[in-house]
Amino acid sequence: MTERSAKFQIGQVVRHRHFEFRGVVFDVDPEFANTEEWYQEIPEDIRPKKDQPFYHLLAENAEAYYVAYVSEQNLTVDQSGEPIGHPRVAELFSKLENGVYVGPRGALVAH
Repeated sequence: MTERSAKFQIGQVVRHRHFEFRGVVFDVDPEFANTEEWYQEIPEDIRPKKDQPFYHLLAENAEAYYVAYVSEQNLTVDQSGEPIGHPRVAELFSKLENGVYVGPRGALVAH
């Protein structure tokens, strides 16, 4: 099997295609790397294939902030330009620039 390139990059703001949440990518798995138990909990009619990139997101919806694990097929670019309010964003990124979070916070600080 050949490894696909990830469509979304770390720091990119994305939106789920079917559920009302958005988030910022903070890690990418080239293909499914979660537990089989987690995978089986997804209803079969919407269960994504495992042989595609999966993204770790600092996610938010109207009620909460959380970490989400989402297949590439279920994501789209968020065009709102709005920042992500997740409290951990500031731990991982320094600023939002043209819809993409850049720079690890404190990366340029010498110790």
